[in-house]
Amino acid sequence: MPQKPTACLALADGTVFHGQGFGAVGEVVAELVFNTAMTGYQEIMTDPSYASQIVTFTFPHIGNTGVTEQDDEAPEPVAPGIVVKWDPTEPSNWRASADLVDWMARRGRIGIGGVDTRRLTRAIRQQGSPHVVLAHDPEGNFDIAAMVAKARDWQGIVGLDLAREVSCRQSYRWDEGLWSWPGTFGQSDEKKPFRVVAVDYGAKRNILRSLAQSGAEVTVLPATATAEEVLAHDPEGVFLSNGPGDPAATGEYAVPMIRELLGKDLPIFGICLGHQMLALALGASTIKMNHGHHGANHPVKDVETGKVEITSMNHGFAVDAQTLPEGVIETHVSLFDGSNCGLRVADRPVFSVQYHPEASPGPQDSAYLFDRFTEAMRSRRG
Repeated sequence: MPQKPTACLALADGTVFHGQGFGAVGEVVAELVFNTAMTGYQEIMTDPSYASQIVTFTFPHIGNTGVTEQDDEAPEPVAPGIVVKWDPTEPSNWRASADLVDWMARRGRIGIGGVDTRRLTRAIRQQGSPHVVLAHDPEGNFDIAAMVAKARDWQGIVGLDLAREVSCRQSYRWDEGLWSWPGTFGQSDEKKPFRVVAVDYGAKRNILRSLAQSGAEVTVLPATATAEEVLAHDPEGVFLSNGPGDPAATGEYAVPMIRELLGKDLPIFGICLGHQMLALALGASTIKMNHGHHGANHPVKDVETGKVEITSMNHGFAVDAQTLPEGVIETHVSLFDGSNCGLRVADRPVFSVQYHPEASPGPQDSAYLFDRFTEAMRSRRG
């Protein structure tokens, strides 16, 4: 006898998926995206860039490695829910400290299993990322009409400044380096050679670790930091982090700050939302993508060298390459759809990429970019 559905996913167009709920009980409205990564579900769920986004995993084995505190990219999971094909299994991994279902229940995140994720992914690709309501009720009582109406009424991510919500509230120092065998993060009492201010629009921990590993003494400031507050730390370089939401909305306060920094001839490095913030400050514009890029297997071409890198991505907006002003050079493009994935300012130590060179999860083909940032600071010293 088939199990009674205990979870329901309702799309704004009226499409409904039933399945088995796990994690927290309740209901949430969000944008639905799919992620093609084969590993790293915990890192994905704790990536602040997934604020207000429910993640459909195309890989069916979600939960089999459990969870461990070391893999959190933020103090709490940010993605409000997940959609999976097969119900999570008991963990089988020596690093696991808990299983995914209990972890999600404690953290207030909803999951639905038993869904045809291939069908759902095709729908997202063809029609764009829909607004959805995800509900989990152990009794299986769902008001489908009300859920569809709520999905239709949700305003969506366009126009939302979500970076302010996930950013730190006050400045702090970061000195932890990258993870290494036998399972510890690098730590050093030695003074780092370069002073870097990282503006936190939703920064992943592995980005901060990568900066520290490359030789930076990192001071993290909130997304709303002013140029005066950044410069008060006497930085030799400024980093603009990843983050969620509409870049144009965050740009209301971030762009004026970055433009002021651009006048100081400081090395500037941006990733993901930071890339989009830099582009806006330079005079370009951003656009909402149909379904975005979310995964750990995205090929990106360096148009200046011809080199292809496999990268980790998570973004629903992109820089419109047609709007890049004179003196701003497109450096990388997606081999999936040709969208912009990187830029640099001619004859200045200012550059950014749309993808995630810190991985976590994903390949490390692009980790050299942190060293490029360090080299820019070293060259500035003369």
